[in-house]
Amino acid sequence: MPGRPITVQQKRLFMRFRTEGDAPQQAAAKAGFSTATAYRLEAGADRPPLPAAPRGRRRPDPLIAVWDSEIVPMLAAAPGLRAVAILEELGRRHPEIGVGVRRTLERRIKLWRGLHGPAQDVIFRQVHPPGELGLSDFTDLTPLGVIIAGHPLDHRLYHFRLAHSGFEHGHVILGGESYPALAEGLQNALFALGGAPLKHRTDSLSAAFRNLDRATIDDLTTRYAALCAHFGMEPTRNNTGIAHENGVIESAHGHAKKAIEDALLLRGSPAFTDLPAYRRFIDEIFARHNARRGKLIAIERNALQALPEARAVDYEETLVQVTSSSGFVLRKVFYSVPARLIGQRLRIRLYDDRLECFLGGSPVLNLVRGRADHATGKHGHVIDYRHVIHALRRKPMALRNLVYRDQLFPRPAYARAWQALTARRADKTACKITVELLALAHEAGCEAELAAVLDAELDAGRLPNLDTLRERFRPTSAAVPKITIQSVPLNLYSQLGTISRGDAA
Repeated sequence: MPGRPITVQQKRLFMRFRTEGDAPQQAAAKAGFSTATAYRLEAGADRPPLPAAPRGRRRPDPLIAVWDSEIVPMLAAAPGLRAVAILEELGRRHPEIGVGVRRTLERRIKLWRGLHGPAQDVIFRQVHPPGELGLSDFTDLTPLGVIIAGHPLDHRLYHFRLAHSGFEHGHVILGGESYPALAEGLQNALFALGGAPLKHRTDSLSAAFRNLDRATIDDLTTRYAALCAHFGMEPTRNNTGIAHENGVIESAHGHAKKAIEDALLLRGSPAFTDLPAYRRFIDEIFARHNARRGKLIAIERNALQALPEARAVDYEETLVQVTSSSGFVLRKVFYSVPARLIGQRLRIRLYDDRLECFLGGSPVLNLVRGRADHATGKHGHVIDYRHVIHALRRKPMALRNLVYRDQLFPRPAYARAWQALTARRADKTACKITVELLALAHEAGCEAELAAVLDAELDAGRLPNLDTLRERFRPTSAAVPKITIQSVPLNLYSQLGTISRGDAA
């Protein structure tokens, strides 16, 4: 019919009728289109057009003079050379070549590498059966700007992941990639999971112990092997510098850090009251992740090995001598201890975030772990003013040039009081009042309350008055109740042993 294009089937019918001897008019009528269309088909007007010739260059090639003579030799000598580096070198050799040819140069280099470049590394995708492989690694979370009790937190995240189900566990680490951090984080993850995989993979552990001597590195590597053997896991590690071999957890680092960053933004503040609150926050994030993968985790949990009844050792142990300064030095950090321990030899269990101190087999105290400033090389100090305040009261002038004076003050208010006193009083008076303020905070148990009063006094421009503060925080004496004791006649005791005949009946 006029106005409607013919179909492929109509063309085939027309050609068949023509080969059978029909005239164009008859073949067209049988196929269902006009005679004019039949003549157009006979003339070949309906054949598809031939492909157009490739379009040539619209402008001269800006690299034609230097491509074969200079650029190709550069690429042949150093196949990994970046296009921007080649462009800078061309700019020094040929100032007439502008930066506008960068995209042209990048396309030409990419084409050359595809035709003549070296073979690249091939990544072989792996199948991970349930219960076979778990991976551990550390990642830095300091850039997130987390604040604990008003101070920025320099910390890392220990990250564990199962390759099959994607189960993840994170633990906040305050130090570096040490054996205690790895052992504590790994065991927390396994006991939270309820089983252990057949293999455990990390990156090269020698990177974590690069500042230690050869014997210490061997000792720590042996302890790591013993830790894996305790849970029945085979320890493996990827090749040094080949990150994609640990890709199951390396790629998860980015997702975990982004999830933590988003959660902090939704929370509205990166500040936490204390470290346990921040750790609970991290646990909630990973718990939500694991809830989304609950079905896969349940399948893999059935394929895991049973856990041993007890945890393995997740600390380092060492011996220290308490000096006459009422403290000891460990890993370039001075720790204060009660003065009664001077001269004693303590056995220290060194964890990632704490120290447990033993005298013989008896535990004596726990200390927060400190760390030296590796950037400046200065030693660190972990000081509890309660350990030395009694001795300092006998020698208050020792405060003036005390090595750890700044770390002695438990709160910023006490440091402010010291600065104000030294600015407006003699050194002897300033030392005496400051030491007595610390003694009052310790003996009256009013460290926080006294700090608030000191801040208020200093904000008002007044120095702290020691007598007034003592009176204010003096313990209230409770009234002694009056007790009246009524004496009992002694003959009553004689009657207790007398039995009358009537009672016997």
